[in-house]
Amino acid sequence: MSDLATVSTLRTVGEHVEIDVGTDISNSPRYNEDIAPTKASQRTWTRWNIASLWVGMAICVPTYTLGGVLTAYFGLSVSEALWTIFIANIVVLIPLTLNAFPGTRYGIPCPVVLRASFGIIGSNVPSLIRAFVACGWFGVQTLFGGIAIHLMLSALIPAWAALGGTGEVIGFFIFWFLNITVVIRGSESIKHLETVAAPLLLIVAIGLVVWALPQVSISEVLAVPASRPEGSSFAPYFMAALTAMVGYWATLSLNIPDFSRYAESQRSQIIGQIIGLPLTMFLFSGLGVILTAASMSMVGETVSDPVNLVGHIDSPVWVVLSMLMIILATISTNTAANIVSPTNSFQNIAPRFINENRGVLITGFIGILLMSWELMKKLGWIESDVSVESLYSNWLLGYSSLLGPIAGIMIVDYFLVKNQSYDLLALYQDNAGYPAWNIAGMSAFLIPVALTILSFKIDALSWFYTYGWFTGSIMGGIIYYIIAKTNFEANA
Repeated sequence: MSDLATVSTLRTVGEHVEIDVGTDISNSPRYNEDIAPTKASQRTWTRWNIASLWVGMAICVPTYTLGGVLTAYFGLSVSEALWTIFIANIVVLIPLTLNAFPGTRYGIPCPVVLRASFGIIGSNVPSLIRAFVACGWFGVQTLFGGIAIHLMLSALIPAWAALGGTGEVIGFFIFWFLNITVVIRGSESIKHLETVAAPLLLIVAIGLVVWALPQVSISEVLAVPASRPEGSSFAPYFMAALTAMVGYWATLSLNIPDFSRYAESQRSQIIGQIIGLPLTMFLFSGLGVILTAASMSMVGETVSDPVNLVGHIDSPVWVVLSMLMIILATISTNTAANIVSPTNSFQNIAPRFINENRGVLITGFIGILLMSWELMKKLGWIESDVSVESLYSNWLLGYSSLLGPIAGIMIVDYFLVKNQSYDLLALYQDNAGYPAWNIAGMSAFLIPVALTILSFKIDALSWFYTYGWFTGSIMGGIIYYIIAKTNFEANA
């Protein structure tokens, strides 16, 4: 006997909206249980869980190297670089907290939020752009984690060190497996990991400072001059660096609903993000600058990442303990920042065929493919002068230009066009209120992207790329508002 057809219903629980799923939704090709709205009872993340999430994500190898990236590639002095990082994270808090609102209210992940502004099918365009970036970062972080595992095993098993690059590749796949396992276990495992990792990582950061301070003068480090041409204007270098640093978390400013859907309240997600993000980023990137400067006196050469710096310590015990903390830090970053988003994005393509576990595996295998060139370098199969650091430092500015319009569109749609009100049932069905392709969203995205591409060819437009995230988000939001309001009035 077939089940009787039932109609889904909505109810409000406090500030949350939740859904009782009927067959009209459960049989929809746009629905599966993993991207379904969370129940009010599942929204248990406090401000401290949210803050721990950010501490866990921000304390990682790329954050450590940001100060060096800004001084080497963007022409800033050390003090200018640190202030730029702090200001950028204050700026990025705005889209982070605003785009978290629909996730907290409706319990929906990022790709479902995007259905409101880009269309039920069109949402796959921004979702997959975000997913591809995350898969790339997943590969980068897994590479660092694999090096840490290799160094740890080399300290424990002297013969392992002889493996060299091969040992690092084996470490890559061990670390890959650990990350995939955490995410497959679900959101609660991520919450518990971040809650445990955050205080441990802060202790490690403090310990590294205590270790380095006797061997470096902070005043001398901060006095290191800028590498830009003498007499050149500070403004363009600062804006380029600021755009790149905003781009560092521009990814999360889009898919923050993937986490805010578990927040117990809007207040929790706002306060948690304010507590967890700006100060952690500033302090840990500052630590990276100090330790990089101190590395010459500590180990006899300049070492710009903590994995290889700790690997120079003579004590196997300290190497093992330090590598365990670095592995924990990288897992806490990778699982939250780089696996959850693409997993939900891949599910959004075909929810009936791609569930959470399959989305995680797709993410993992794409991450391997994107880092395959570096893995082959380590195995000695190919030669390349491209470094991972230069790759992601150039990537930061480029992809922020693509993600900026998406952030602006999401904010304008929810707060100004939809007035903080979604038709939750229609977001999970075809032809139920939202179009398959939203012309307003696609136009507001493609026009800034087209201008970004033109800016490579037309010198007069070079500023559009240099300030990519800001120009893209503002223009995308304005274009979306004009087209969406015009269409609404025409259909009224």
